Amino acid sequence: MQIRIIKVGSLQTNCYILVKDGNCIIIDPGDQFYSIEHQIGDNKLVAILITHRHPDHIGALDKFEKEYHVPVYDKSNLEEKKYEMFGFKFEVIYTPGHTSDSISFYFYDYNFMFSGDFIFKGTIGRTDMPTGSNEEMMNSIRKISEYSDRIRVYPGHGDMTNLGEEKDKNPFFN
Repeated sequence: MQIRIIKVGSLQTNCYILVKDGNCIIIDPGDQFYSIEHQIGDNKLVAILITHRHPDHIGALDKFEKEYHVPVYDKSNLEEKKYEMFGFKFEVIYTPGHTSDSISFYFYDYNFMFSGDFIFKGTIGRTDMPTGSNEEMMNSIRKISEYSDRIRVYPGHGDMTNLGEEKDKNPFFN
């Protein structure tokens, strides 16, 4: 599987395009529809995954829905369990704290996770905005700490990290 990263919008949100066997999934189409669309190339867009519905993560979503008519998945229509769709296998993990609708997508066959604004390299997402909660964030951190240290974490902003490094160095994990 190939991961394409596009930094979009004024907040430089990480939009991800996962490509496998000619199909692709977009995670968090935050802005700049045409830049994202260009990265799809000749692949067939089969779904869009949303980590949470802050504007910087869904800014181009309406345009993708109108142009591509593909299913959109977020906390409102996903349970906390494993899924296989269009050849992509992943686990949905509810990770509230930054927002009440925050979820992470763990692609277990490849050992990588898309965390939205839940975990960043060396820190975590803000909890002081509407529907944010320090208590829920700490519960989500405890939950995610049970997962393998080797998982690569692709956050909603900034650089990739891995769960082991966050458990070791991120002050919010201690």
